[in-house]
Amino acid sequence: MSQALHTPPPTTAPATDDLAALAARHGLTVSGARPTLREYVSQLWARRHFITAFSTAKLTSQYSQAKLGQLWQVMTPLLNAAVYYFIFGVLMGTKRGVPDYVPFLVTGVFVWTFTQSSIMAGTRAISGNLGLVRALHFPRAALPISFALQQLQQLLFSMAALVVILLFFGVPVAASWLLAIPALVLQFTFNAGIAMILARMGAKTPDIAQLMPFVLRTWMYVSGVMWSLDRLLSNHSDLPSWVAPVLRANPAAVYIDLMRFALIDSFHSSQLPPHVWPVATGWALLVGVGGFIYFWKAEETYGRG
Repeated sequence: MSQALHTPPPTTAPATDDLAALAARHGLTVSGARPTLREYVSQLWARRHFITAFSTAKLTSQYSQAKLGQLWQVMTPLLNAAVYYFIFGVLMGTKRGVPDYVPFLVTGVFVWTFTQSSIMAGTRAISGNLGLVRALHFPRAALPISFALQQLQQLLFSMAALVVILLFFGVPVAASWLLAIPALVLQFTFNAGIAMILARMGAKTPDIAQLMPFVLRTWMYVSGVMWSLDRLLSNHSDLPSWVAPVLRANPAAVYIDLMRFALIDSFHSSQLPPHVWPVATGWALLVGVGGFIYFWKAEETYGRG
């Protein structure tokens, strides 16, 4: 009599819900999962010393191979200002009718360079540091913020040269110079926000870094860096009605205006149009907070693929 063969019943894989419950019971989470916004802010604050040290190290190493070293932090924007003065101030005559044109131009160049450099560095913040992103666990927003902080530190070096230029051209020291501090805080918030927006975009599409110089050059020309927007609008009254409010609400022009009216006596702070501070604050909150949330939404994707 043959013995019946009995096959063991097939084993079934545990359900996904069972695995999720098991992981939750033992405190396990998905590797690389995006934390909540509150947790993300807390993690970022806990790494504030890393952000500061990283930005300082990047600033120190930026000109380490040059013989003049850190002097280029001041010389680069000054040379740019000299070129713009010759081309626009002398050849194109934009200095006519603008009091204290050299302080006017140098202030515009320094403030614009702060925004321009923050954007360019932010665009490559993730795509240019993939080794760091893949090797270490930290909130990725630390990278674009640290690059914006690096550019702020560089601007502060340039501001020392700007003070010398202001005094050389007879601009007196005034209490309104203190307004430069809140102006820089607002501009840094705006710059960090737009750096985070472009860091997320650049992480997915690195070609954006090749496009940005053309965008920034166009933005510079409509921001009143080399000429007075008020004189430009008054001399071209035939422009469409929407051009003037758009140019005046341009965030780069707004932050340049804040600094000029704070530092230059002929652009006294009491003459500053009333819309500038509210618009500057609005841009800082909109782009700073909005850019942070936009960047956080893709936190788990950085460094993958």
